[in-house]
Amino acid sequence: MKFAVIGGTGRIGSRVLENLEASGHQAVAHSLSTGVDIITGQGVEAAVDGADCVINLANSPTFDDASLAFFQTSMDTLLTACRKGGVRHFVILSIVGVDQVPGLDYYRAKVLQEDILRSGPIPYSIIRATQFMEFMDATLSMTTEGDTVRLPRTPIQPIAAADVARIVAEAALGSPLNGILNIAGPDVYALDELGRFTVASKGGGLSVVTDDTAGMFAAVSGDVLTAPADARIAPTRYADWLA
Repeated sequence: MKFAVIGGTGRIGSRVLENLEASGHQAVAHSLSTGVDIITGQGVEAAVDGADCVINLANSPTFDDASLAFFQTSMDTLLTACRKGGVRHFVILSIVGVDQVPGLDYYRAKVLQEDILRSGPIPYSIIRATQFMEFMDATLSMTTEGDTVRLPRTPIQPIAAADVARIVAEAALGSPLNGILNIAGPDVYALDELGRFTVASKGGGLSVVTDDTAGMFAAVSGDVLTAPADARIAPTRYADWLA
């Protein structure tokens, strides 16, 4: 099979590419650095032409309300090109619980991306993942002042990027779901608890304070970012990944 991986040079995309190639398939990475611009359309038709499956892992450069325009334009551009190019399967990576956090602009933008795909002309699969383990350092830094990190008690269920990439590749190799596959790591943590665990493992003298108004995850209600009952649970535990 032939795959076009949009955003194929990034954290997840490069791993998806490796998984597909290891399975004996032809996979090509496309991004701005390879001359493919999914906003202007430059190089897009050539990138997807003849592909059996397009995997779109490109992300908005911002997480504010400008991300809505990014996903609207990029999806319109890609789907138009895919229809012309005979693509039979279109895969995107989204977020578990994304449609239940209307207070975050970026989450609303990802919902828009899902809706555009559902109403488009190409059979599709939507893979919703929980928060990446690799993003924990960035999460800590967003609410760090001096030696203090403020984090809410939001429940999360982190998943390793390597597990995400493997499952995305498997989904792309399969028949279109025309629906959603939720995936998550094996363990649920309160975010402040996970922050303390992470800080303790790294040393450095930071102190984590529970603050349910701190950071972007303060906008999340309840346990909507944890795995629903039908989710596929990946094997990598946070403690093992951290080690």
